[in-house]
Amino acid sequence: MAKIGIYGSSFDPITNVHLWTASTVAHRFKLDKVIFLPCSNKRRDKKMNTEDIHRWNMINLAIKDNDNFIADDYEMKEEAWRITTYQTMKYFKEKFKDDEVYFIMGADLLVDIGEEKWRHSEELVKENSFIVMARNNIDMTETIAKSPLLRNNDDGRFRLMSKGLAMEISSTYIREEFGRGGEPRYLLPEACYEYCKKHSLYKQD
Repeated sequence: MAKIGIYGSSFDPITNVHLWTASTVAHRFKLDKVIFLPCSNKRRDKKMNTEDIHRWNMINLAIKDNDNFIADDYEMKEEAWRITTYQTMKYFKEKFKDDEVYFIMGADLLVDIGEEKWRHSEELVKENSFIVMARNNIDMTETIAKSPLLRNNDDGRFRLMSKGLAMEISSTYIREEFGRGGEPRYLLPEACYEYCKKHSLYKQD
């Protein structure tokens, strides 16, 4: 039985922090695979800055030398109305039915789920396991305690990662640097940096 982490994000663009995060999570929780799951441009709750194909290409460039990292375009191919984290996790649990599957997320998303801001929040929590990374000084234990949904399902399904992992370099910062003629070269993989330059991604009109 393998342990697999589903790491969803815009990856717009993928950064060195995304890769370091995935590697650190995999090491600490003994994951056999981390699946990078880019969001779709069709999602109504997110606005992407580049086309799906560019983000997809950069993810594959970034992870090509790590056999434990996999890219999956499941959400990119789905119809917009079907794209929910609950449906996505259902798909991966069916795909890897003999394995343990975890949803990797930041503590800010745990807050939103605890407040039931996501579609199918209750089913998502009750039917899945999570690896939650510290973020923005959020007290994850308190977040769980304050939410009836989270605390009533706090049976080991929330694996909290509270130390030694910071997420200070954001994709937003990198986009802004490109847009203003800055130099974010060492904040993302070299192949992705060259890809952004080649395709003039994130440049302001």
